[in-house]
Amino acid sequence: MNIFGFFKQELAVDLGTANTLIIQDDQVVIDEPSIVAINRRTNEVIAVGNKAMQMHEKTHENIKTIRPLKDGVIADFQAAESLIQGLISLIGEKRKFFTHLKMVICIPSGITEVEKRAVFDSADHVDSKETYLIHEPMAAALGIGLDVEEPIGNMIIDIGGGTTEIAVIALSGIVTDQSIRTAGDEFTMDIIDYMKRKHNLLIGERTAEQIKIHVGSAALDLPNPPEKYAVNGRDMLTGIPKQVFTNHVEVAEALDKSITKIEEAVLKALEDTPPELAADIYRTGIYLTGGGALLRGLSPRIAAKTKLKVHVADDPLRAVVRGTGLALKNSHRYSFLIDRRSI
Repeated sequence: MNIFGFFKQELAVDLGTANTLIIQDDQVVIDEPSIVAINRRTNEVIAVGNKAMQMHEKTHENIKTIRPLKDGVIADFQAAESLIQGLISLIGEKRKFFTHLKMVICIPSGITEVEKRAVFDSADHVDSKETYLIHEPMAAALGIGLDVEEPIGNMIIDIGGGTTEIAVIALSGIVTDQSIRTAGDEFTMDIIDYMKRKHNLLIGERTAEQIKIHVGSAALDLPNPPEKYAVNGRDMLTGIPKQVFTNHVEVAEALDKSITKIEEAVLKALEDTPPELAADIYRTGIYLTGGGALLRGLSPRIAAKTKLKVHVADDPLRAVVRGTGLALKNSHRYSFLIDRRSI
């Protein structure tokens, strides 16, 4: 018996552009925004996650907030390490007594070898002794209960913060995939631009995110439209704070081009799918996961475009991290996990 067994800690990490989720012992222990607040003068980390998000776009010259991930990959190496370290420390003080840390981290399917190495290096710097990577669509498929080892084709669309991952999965592998950098962050920027053009109102990312949550829509016509939403910002003509009202129709107009890009990527992935797997997808339909899956009217719109059934996962925001947790528990079984030797 290994006397150090008690000191082993295993974490499944969904290191997302917008949010980072961590599972330990089958429980989601961390669900926080992927953001770090740093003191410019000392380079000291002041806050991570929710506390840092409260400071975002409200800082003075001595404090800066950084989102270390862009388009699903690490853009700021040091800030990414600080984020991972800070979030792991939030799990509990016991962390310092653990001698063996094992991690499975999910990554976009379109990631390069250099970007994979950046993830491995970040894990090394938080003292991970065993690190594995898993592609997001594969994690999402596991998270919604699909048997990825079967010779049956399943199509997953995972719309995250930085990337939309579209993949056809069969026999423990990704047969065809499209990874596009049009996702939640792009939706947020679309809303900011629309409010400028339509209402001469300058708003920040946090306000745009709230608009997306309250009245976000991919379709002009909804069976149960949400109430109009009050938006506060700065008038671009006078410079004075003001309030306007927006609704789901305006947001649908703002997001239309980005949603069309996702539709085109879905059609491209279907076009590249071998015919036998296409036959399976006709029977099983398409599975929608990620925060973007919560956008009103999106699943009917994709269904109308593809003429296929579209299923929205029960808990789309946590599908990827739950799948990553399953991969962590069965790391000896799943051949699709990537370790340092395979890059």
